[in-house]
Amino acid sequence: MEKQLEQLARQGTEAIEQASDLNQLEQVRLDLLGKKGRMTAILRQMGQVPPEQRPALGALVNDVRNKLEEGLAKRQQQLSRLEMEQQLAAEKLDVTLPGRRPSRGAVHPISRVCRQIEDIFLGMGYSIEEGPDIESDYYNFVALNLPKNHPARDMQDTFYIGEEMVLRTHTSPVQVRTMERLAPAVPLKMICPGRVYRKDDDATHSPMFFQVEGLVVDKGISMADLKGTLQLFARQMFGEKQQVRLRPSYFPFTEPSAEVDILCTGCGGKGCRMCSHTGWLEILGAGMVHPRVLEMSGYDPRQVTGFAFGMGIDRVAMLKYGITDIRHLYQNDLRVLEQFEGGM
Repeated sequence: MEKQLEQLARQGTEAIEQASDLNQLEQVRLDLLGKKGRMTAILRQMGQVPPEQRPALGALVNDVRNKLEEGLAKRQQQLSRLEMEQQLAAEKLDVTLPGRRPSRGAVHPISRVCRQIEDIFLGMGYSIEEGPDIESDYYNFVALNLPKNHPARDMQDTFYIGEEMVLRTHTSPVQVRTMERLAPAVPLKMICPGRVYRKDDDATHSPMFFQVEGLVVDKGISMADLKGTLQLFARQMFGEKQQVRLRPSYFPFTEPSAEVDILCTGCGGKGCRMCSHTGWLEILGAGMVHPRVLEMSGYDPRQVTGFAFGMGIDRVAMLKYGITDIRHLYQNDLRVLEQFEGGM
């Protein structure tokens, strides 16, 4: 056993000195002094030693144990100091290095386009009105000439909240609320940008999107006024060479109604895949305010007329910036948003 203890002391000291980190040193400790270690294995042999030799052998065991424990403690201090120095070296800051530019925020393309639209119509003398996102069935449908069971209600994929409340499917209710508040005063010129909600979700539709609608009520308003307004808007938004065309359509709240197209922003009207080789892209719907809508909102349709239009702000942003999938606008992908740094 004496030879085993001397060998354990020699080999243990070498193993302790060769440990390169604290984890490795812990493994050495367990191998030497752990419950299943080499020292324990030697002590189990004490029962075979003659009684008169046990005191001397016990003293040798204590000396070897103390030597190993001292070696472990000393090496632990050395390795702890070394790891701390390495950590400090890794965390050292060179104050002479040039600074890193912080990442900059950017105005979201929808917010950017919304501000541009607001600036254009403010320049024409329009006011900006707001209304609630949760609307009554009356303001969202009935006051816009869509009574109960009207077939045109199927055009709206509506989120209902109970029987009489909905998430607004358009911002037209704001027009009705504004007319009720101001009637019979003229002229009335307003736009109402905001969120709207429909049960759509694909590359060109989103269940929540942004829309802006405009309304003008005055004496003698005609389709010519509507087309001139939209032509001016299109040129300020998409460039001085932009043109618009009106195609007959149907909306319950306007009569006559029209779909409004602009020259394709991809090919300038020459024809490409983006516009299905027609040279035109649909951008909004418009028309003369239906006499019934004017009457329900407090205006006399025999005295005044008006026009209204509505467009998706998301749609305008996609056309203006060449975005092919509306979902890019809502996924918070920094690779998309970083393209719009600076500006408004």
